[in-house]
Amino acid sequence: QVQLVESGGGLVQAGGSLRLSCAASGRTFSRHAMGWFRQAPGKERELVGAIAWNGSNTYYPDSVKGRFTMSRDNAKNTVYVQMNSLKPEDTAVYYCAGTESVRTVVVRRSYDYWGQGTQVTVSS
Repeated sequence: QVQLVESGGGLVQAGGSLRLSCAASGRTFSRHAMGWFRQAPGKERELVGAIAWNGSNTYYPDSVKGRFTMSRDNAKNTVYVQMNSLKPEDTAVYYCAGTESVRTVVVRRSYDYWGQGTQVTVSS
């Protein structure tokens, strides 16, 4: 069982940066691939990044590729997403998620654990 708590959201101007953190509880954190998702009002929850259990592999959709970077520190049970060159369309609630897989997972239904989310608002 893994419990996840996100932090780091807030209000930022377009072109700015934010780093979100996700603190995980549970001794098996290092065995889980992790992901970050976002959900804007009226839209489906979408993947913005995924990382393998040891950080050796990452995946980003085209919408954030080159702007978002995921990393993890298994010693601290924490996963991060660095978000640069933010755009108003990046405004959403961002969720951290964990999966039983050790490999990078891009399918939302394959994630088993979810945080409560943190709001990111990008002003134009």
